Amino acid sequence: MFSQALRDIARPSYSEILEALKRSDGLPVSDLARELNMSYMGVKQHCVNLEKKGYLETWRVPRTQVGRPEKLYRLTAKTDSLFPQAGAGLTLSILKGVQQLYGESAAEKLLFHHFEEKRNDWAPKVRAGKSLAERATKLADLRESEGSFSKCCYDSRDGLRIEEFHNVLTPIFEAYPNSARTEVIMMEQLLGTRVQRKEMETGKGRKRIVFEIAALGGPAMRNAAEAPAAGVRNVPPKTSKNSPSFLQM
Repeated sequence: MFSQALRDIARPSYSEILEALKRSDGLPVSDLARELNMSYMGVKQHCVNLEKKGYLETWRVPRTQVGRPEKLYRLTAKTDSLFPQAGAGLTLSILKGVQQLYGESAAEKLLFHHFEEKRNDWAPKVRAGKSLAERATKLADLRESEGSFSKCCYDSRDGLRIEEFHNVLTPIFEAYPNSARTEVIMMEQLLGTRVQRKEMETGKGRKRIVFEIAALGGPAMRNAAEAPAAGVRNVPPKTSKNSPSFLQM
């Protein structure tokens, strides 16, 4: 039997709206209609229906100029189950069991092994990129394929970065914070440069994860020169001699 959540969003237009909002910090109806190539009134009605079902909520952003506050639609916590979660409940149960059986560090060693395997799997695909930007784009695409809603961005102010609106391992990171650092190390090894993980306030009541990638002259490189980020170390891309194996930890 299909879940009620699946029945609620069975219309293709509903799923398109939810996906567009997942990739943003909230959008007004006019922007949604433009992005999805749908009529304003059609999108408005869909959003109203999804709000009634509890999947959307409204957020009003005060205007900097004269006028009414801008009304945005954004996702509620009820949509969390619609997106990949990496079997968080089962995974956490297994990690807890491993920790009880083999010691406090056993769970994080197991997570280290996971990222080591992921790095080995992704390395040929990422390093096919001829430039750092191409490698970052390939890495973002790989993460996107696993449900992280990732995109690679660049501008002169913020430099090269990967932005993510959903991370399938968030519940794991909350229980084992050091594993978030291990994920960063994996990304540094794949890209061959420093990566800084930040939680950024969007100004709309939400956060996104931003991985700042150190390019020559970019913001992340300047920040690294001024003060190394706490808890993140630089690891060379070639790991046969420098990166410990799972059994060496």
